[in-house]
Amino acid sequence: MGHRFVLGVRRPRPVQFVVPLLLLATLMAAVSAESQDYYNLLKVSRDATTREIRQAFKKLALTMHPDKNPGDASAHEKFLQVNRAYEVLKDEDLRKKYDKYGEKGLDEQQQGGRYESWNFYRYDFGIYDDDLEIITLDSGDFEAAVNSGEIWFINFYFPRCSHCHTLAPTWREFAKEMDGVIRIGAVNCGDNNHLCRSKGINSYPSLFVYRAGQRPEKFNGERSKDSLVQFSMKLITTTVTELWQGNVFSEIESAYSSGLGWLITFCSDTGDLSSGATISLSAVFQVTSGATALFPPGSSLDQPGSVLWLNTLDSKEIYNQVIDHLPDLELLTGDSFQRKLAHHRWLVSFTFGDRSPASNEYKKLQAFLRNDHIQVGRVDCTADSKLCQSLYIHNPCVAVFKGLGIHDFEIHHGKDVLYNIVGFARDSVRAHVTTLRPDNFPSDRKEPWLVDFFAPWCPPCRALLPELRKASIQLAGQMKFGTLDCTIHQNLCSTYNIQAYPTTVIFNGSSVHEYEGQHSADGILEFIQDLVNPSMVVLDPSSFSERVKGKTTEGQIWAVDFYAPWCGPCQALLPEWRRMARLLSGQILVGSVDCQRFQSFCQGQNVRAYPEIRLYPGNTRQSYNGWNRDAQSLRSWALSSLPRASVDLTPESFRSLVLSGQDHWVLDFYAPWCGPCQHFAPEFEILARNLKGKVRAGKVDCQAHHQTCQSAGITAYPTVRFYPYLGTRRFELANSCNEPVCSVLKAASSHR
Repeated sequence: MGHRFVLGVRRPRPVQFVVPLLLLATLMAAVSAESQDYYNLLKVSRDATTREIRQAFKKLALTMHPDKNPGDASAHEKFLQVNRAYEVLKDEDLRKKYDKYGEKGLDEQQQGGRYESWNFYRYDFGIYDDDLEIITLDSGDFEAAVNSGEIWFINFYFPRCSHCHTLAPTWREFAKEMDGVIRIGAVNCGDNNHLCRSKGINSYPSLFVYRAGQRPEKFNGERSKDSLVQFSMKLITTTVTELWQGNVFSEIESAYSSGLGWLITFCSDTGDLSSGATISLSAVFQVTSGATALFPPGSSLDQPGSVLWLNTLDSKEIYNQVIDHLPDLELLTGDSFQRKLAHHRWLVSFTFGDRSPASNEYKKLQAFLRNDHIQVGRVDCTADSKLCQSLYIHNPCVAVFKGLGIHDFEIHHGKDVLYNIVGFARDSVRAHVTTLRPDNFPSDRKEPWLVDFFAPWCPPCRALLPELRKASIQLAGQMKFGTLDCTIHQNLCSTYNIQAYPTTVIFNGSSVHEYEGQHSADGILEFIQDLVNPSMVVLDPSSFSERVKGKTTEGQIWAVDFYAPWCGPCQALLPEWRRMARLLSGQILVGSVDCQRFQSFCQGQNVRAYPEIRLYPGNTRQSYNGWNRDAQSLRSWALSSLPRASVDLTPESFRSLVLSGQDHWVLDFYAPWCGPCQHFAPEFEILARNLKGKVRAGKVDCQAHHQTCQSAGITAYPTVRFYPYLGTRRFELANSCNEPVCSVLKAASSHR
């Protein structure tokens, strides 16, 4: 007994001490796992591109996948964390929310809960990620690529598609064969589902050719390398001039005067055609047949050494030598910069000492942009450091100056490739977006400005820039647009408490509004329209008590969104809530309450989760529990709370009130099981309220009163009929009334 007593008394003490420690350690491990940085999990930097994120995830998937670690009981949980990190960071919107709010901004997102087999990541994941000749495009750079002026042949594929994998080796060989001739691209429709749907892709693989200004052309031929090459070469438009003794010198001099050069292949007298142009005048230039000569632009036949003989037949070597000998971009200096850019549009390359490998490719920009009336030049910031510092240019870049002086320009932040730069230049000269600096930042301007605070390394930022250009064109003269690089202007960004990129803010006099909607031109336009003509009321505890609970006007109904700015679902709801408010204008008042700012107030209103959507009809409240949070679904729910303006009709009341009465009637013949009828029901109530006092509105249930509907000739649901009373007789009319209400009735009839 004594022994049992000792065990009973002494042993529980260490247990009471150890259990809390174990619990604390477990909780700390759980918290650590939950808060582990997603970038660290994937072992990528915060400025990683989508492609780099995908490559890093694949590398981890091949080693960490539970299929490869059957003996590790924690492998599943570890890989779930990595998979969730990938699902968030590959998505532009989710990545921005994570950068700004951390994991709490994603609380209700379900990404990362499921993953594929190891074989999928080994064989099916990112088919072309490692192929240098194939450019993987996504929603952020697709439009800039296909509108750049170059020819693109793009393979839209799906990772699980067996035909896509069968084509992959051929597509790689084809890409190597056409390297430098046309652009070969690929779009992963698994990662870019919305992009592929918008392009009408409904089968895989789908092969399309894109040429700027033309409709995409689908390739339906045999998927062999030879067929693909043959098809592609038909797309190449070249001008080959046959030179002979009577035109050779005049043609060359004419080209020189136009700033063009010549690439000439000298062939035998049989007239065999090679690349460039043919001439049977080998003796004139004292060369042997088969030689190729470059007559560079700006030279003259009278100048010694003006002709460059190319001792190769390899097309790529010829191309490289031709590019090397093309004239360099015009050098702009501190003395000439302001004068030359005062009245002309320029694309300017800013360099720092050593030229980049892309500098030779930049020589082609003059030809690409000639028809756009954009001149091309360069500035050496090592020699003209004062000029570059005045523009806050500290790294090599390309910028478009819009012909309004040296301070109205936009810097390119896309890929440093020719097609992207050409697309940017063409968009930028038409748009009204300015690169901002401390000296032109619109903090105290009277006119409204939209300012995008961004970082060049941030993929969502780069994807937003073309959308800003689109929006600026549509709002020209109404709002100005600017971008501020927070990696250069940290102090200015800190002044406005910028914590994540991109952060888009509207400055309108003394008012400042942060944009939280979708990264699209349409979303920005809707947001601005809502600022100009607000349809939603921002409520605080005082105005809520007075206007919502106090009901300053009898019969008012309020729809209120209780939200937190860091909440991902709240951000997704915001543009739909604004859209719903516009749809409900004049019928239901719509407001919102920031529960991060008014936390105690929201707790007093028993708000326990975000977003909490409530309706306040009369002295009661209703919470929205629907699955869909789009504007139309929310509108239908809100309208259902309004008092009915229509009446239900039975066979007896139909005969006595409609057929024998002395009022105008508009009737909705419906069936309860009919989906379109349910969607139309709120619209009919709006019609009934608009016509109140002029036309009575009624509804007939054709499932319950089949004979009545049949005798009225109803053959489809919903059917809207107008029964006007014209003194002594009753007519059934839908399209012959000439009162103002007729247009409303016709609009209602269109829902039939």
